[in-house]
Amino acid sequence: MSAIKFQNLSHKDMEFEQVFDHIRTFMQHEPIGEYKLMLGTDSQVHPTYTRFITGVVIQRIGKGAWACYRKEIVNRQMTTLHERISYETSLTEEVATLFSEAHKGELIDIILPHIYKGATFSIEGHIDIGAGERNRTRLFVNEMAARIESLGMEPKIKPDSIVASSYANRFTK
Repeated sequence: MSAIKFQNLSHKDMEFEQVFDHIRTFMQHEPIGEYKLMLGTDSQVHPTYTRFITGVVIQRIGKGAWACYRKEIVNRQMTTLHERISYETSLTEEVATLFSEAHKGELIDIILPHIYKGATFSIEGHIDIGAGERNRTRLFVNEMAARIESLGMEPKIKPDSIVASSYANRFTK
């Protein structure tokens, strides 16, 4: 099995440890901050394939972010909504599991000395689904949210799932 590769506008073919180094450096630069590590996947069905993009974003609330993504192609049209949403969630889960307890501990250790000055750290799993009455994906909200919660992440759905519905979305076209 080949290693998962990530990229952004500045870096191509990053291994996970390089991604983690960028996140750690971003947080170390200003440890007194409110940080959100957000993961989410979006997909787009094309004529002969379906493109999946999983975004990884570390945000310092009010003071910028660093982001990258991984791309996966399935060589067929995935037209069944539940299958596609479930696969998106699986790809988010796969990237989430790369953040071991040791990795998460390192990030928490950066802000820990500063929590009384307002430093925070949370991990969110962004799901490209909505609970609105007219949203076709509302049937899957509980199932997908439970999967994200089982990995210790806070699930976010539309309109709060910005990594899946906005950042990843722009690379699926």
